[in-house]
Amino acid sequence: MKLVIINYGAGNIKSIQFAFNRLGVNAELSHDPEVIQSADKLIFPGVGEANSAMTMLKKSGLETLIPNLEQPVLGICLGMQLMCNYTEEGHTKGLGIFQTEVKRFSNELKVPQMGWNVIKDLKSDLFKGIKEDEYMYLVHSYYAEHCAETIAATDYGINYASALKHKNFYGVQFHPEKSSVAGSRILENFLNL
Repeated sequence: MKLVIINYGAGNIKSIQFAFNRLGVNAELSHDPEVIQSADKLIFPGVGEANSAMTMLKKSGLETLIPNLEQPVLGICLGMQLMCNYTEEGHTKGLGIFQTEVKRFSNELKVPQMGWNVIKDLKSDLFKGIKEDEYMYLVHSYYAEHCAETIAATDYGINYASALKHKNFYGVQFHPEKSSVAGSRILENFLNL
């Protein structure tokens, strides 16, 4: 299997690579459109600020390539948020894959939400073998609003979409690569889709 991590300059790429190495899979890093299109599975990571990440995607021409991919794609954290229609962070237009918007948590909450929280209302093969209220590791100040594509939810001052799915596109707000055994299981499930 050819697994490629989309390397556009905004990702916690090493920890994702190590997580797949532990599963016995070598994940190639690339921003080359031909390499990306020839992959069996793709990871779309993201750490940092949405507007600058989208600027980097546009510089590499990936903002038009990614929404047209036909193989399974897993967006992680900011990667998932960039796959939405719009994010309040930097008033950024997203890739329009998931039909929802990304909002900032209330100032009444400690932001970012950092640490372990549970996922529930699980609705996809991505969560095969994962029990309701399983803990995942999160670090984020913005959240995706619920929509028809929600496949998992989390509570943090508000109940929000912690995972989304549209056709071959999956997105998770949490970091499976940092979420111990359950996170590894989700990555393994993605490989088996």
